[in-house]
Amino acid sequence: MKNKFISYIEKKYINKKLPILKVGYYVEIKIWVFEGNKKRIQSFEGLIISKRNRGLNSSIVLRKISHNEGVERIFKIHSPIINDIIIKKKKFFKKSKLYYLRLKKKKLLSN
Repeated sequence: MKNKFISYIEKKYINKKLPILKVGYYVEIKIWVFEGNKKRIQSFEGLIISKRNRGLNSSIVLRKISHNEGVERIFKIHSPIINDIIIKKKKFFKKSKLYYLRLKKKKLLSN
């Protein structure tokens, strides 16, 4: 059981402007990237293959195909470096974890 003090502090940092994300959605996440003194936005598009609901520690795993190679990246949903989350496409899958797509062809992951 969580400490009440910890959950009180976590409530301040939870992002309330998030769209509803489900496994199988094709999304674009725009994140802030810091390079020296400069700050810019970089986007990452991919299919959500896994979602973890743990309050402030909630995360999603995005997978995309780049140069015929699979790339996966884990994003903390409530992280301050995330600028925007845009849902591009909604696909329906019966499973909650789509790790089997790692072995499939790239057709399922393409737009």
